[in-house]
Amino acid sequence: MSSTSRRVALVTLGCARNEVDSEELAGRLAADGFRLVEDPAAADTVLVNTCGFVEAAKKDSIDTVLEVAAGKDGGRTKAVVAVGCLAERYGDGLAEALPEADAVLGFDDYPEISERLRTIVDGGTHMPHAPRDRRVLLPLAPVDRAASPTHVPGHEAIPDLPDGVGPASGPTRVRLSAGPVAALKLASGCDRRCTFCAIPSFRGAFVSRRPSDVLAEARWLGEQGARELFLVSENSTSYGKDLGDLRLLETLLPELAGVAGIDRVRVSYLQPAEMRPSLVQVMTSTAGVAPYFDLSFQHSSASVLRRMRRFGDTERFLELIATIRAATPEAGIRSNVIVGFPGESDEDVAELERFLTLARLDAIGVFGYSDEDGTEAAGLDGQHDEIVVRERVERVSRLADELVAQRAEDRVGDVVEVLVESVTPSGESGEGRAAHQAPEVDGSTAVSGAGLRVGQIVAARVVATDGADLVAEEIVRAVA
Repeated sequence: MSSTSRRVALVTLGCARNEVDSEELAGRLAADGFRLVEDPAAADTVLVNTCGFVEAAKKDSIDTVLEVAAGKDGGRTKAVVAVGCLAERYGDGLAEALPEADAVLGFDDYPEISERLRTIVDGGTHMPHAPRDRRVLLPLAPVDRAASPTHVPGHEAIPDLPDGVGPASGPTRVRLSAGPVAALKLASGCDRRCTFCAIPSFRGAFVSRRPSDVLAEARWLGEQGARELFLVSENSTSYGKDLGDLRLLETLLPELAGVAGIDRVRVSYLQPAEMRPSLVQVMTSTAGVAPYFDLSFQHSSASVLRRMRRFGDTERFLELIATIRAATPEAGIRSNVIVGFPGESDEDVAELERFLTLARLDAIGVFGYSDEDGTEAAGLDGQHDEIVVRERVERVSRLADELVAQRAEDRVGDVVEVLVESVTPSGESGEGRAAHQAPEVDGSTAVSGAGLRVGQIVAARVVATDGADLVAEEIVRAVA
């Protein structure tokens, strides 16, 4: 591969975990002399980091690959390569069904990504992998997993990195966004067996990153201009169980909050069944840790949850919420729910609506059930017609929108700390997020003030709302 054929662009779809994986791929490529470019049309090779979670995400991923591939004849692009969850999940099947992609690479190809791209651009071929259940690649006992040679994206340390690629220890990484928020991976995989979810089959069993690696990467992100760390994984409440300490997150959070340059730490992907008083206490009382609870309820009817192989019911979930708000009334709580699950009755939907009404959540994602390849739920009786699922999604979504708007209105008059992410040229107005608002999914806060700058955290009083979004006026600069 000639030195003039090293321009590469990454297009990232899906969740924040994929964003971290893209930055790891970018770091590996930069360390091997590739030049990263933002515009896919200006690249020799385009990596599309796909999402394989639900049907809509799969379609979006395939459409993106097709769109990028369609521009090859009119631009300099020589190869379009699919990576990420969809590529890992379907492997050679995706390659056969999507000949527009010049290659389909799985997670095991990531350590050799530079060599793979050189081969592809030079006209060579790459044999795509046959999909396999990645849960069986790691030892059954969590404490034995750290010694496994299986590659887990975002976990492998690479020494002797060039300047700008870091951190000094832990995985190589290059920031692809200059914004003040950076995702930081706590762990990968999941040991739960929810009947509707295929993620563990292609992301693998649960593996924690060592605290020293997480802290090293946090320090590096602080040096790179990050002000908020967004901790991501498939299940953050399990962090540390394979390292011999199930309460390791409670120890790690204060250390992360103390990292130079970092003003706020936010945890995502919490399992209600694994929430514990000590974690609630740390998340609601530690300076610099956002009192933000991304709780994966999925439903509140006990019968539906048992068919999902999940814990809880309306009353238990309300007790957890009450515990959180007793410690910090302003805490942000959000969740996703699935409607139309096999066997779900009208009474079950009504129970979910009762829970949502009483819970007063700050953000609610409503998803319609669809069969996922290889999941237990795909074979359950009581499957609903698509029109029934769609009607229930519309019904619960309308209620959710009303409830979220009401919860936002409850915050009028409150003082919130807003991390400014964009500003107008005059610096008199900007947009950012309060502590209860995570990137992409929970709304934002429009703030007015004087001399606002990206990366500042300003204290502002909420004066109006628009759905989940807040409008606030600065009252005092919280962080210079």
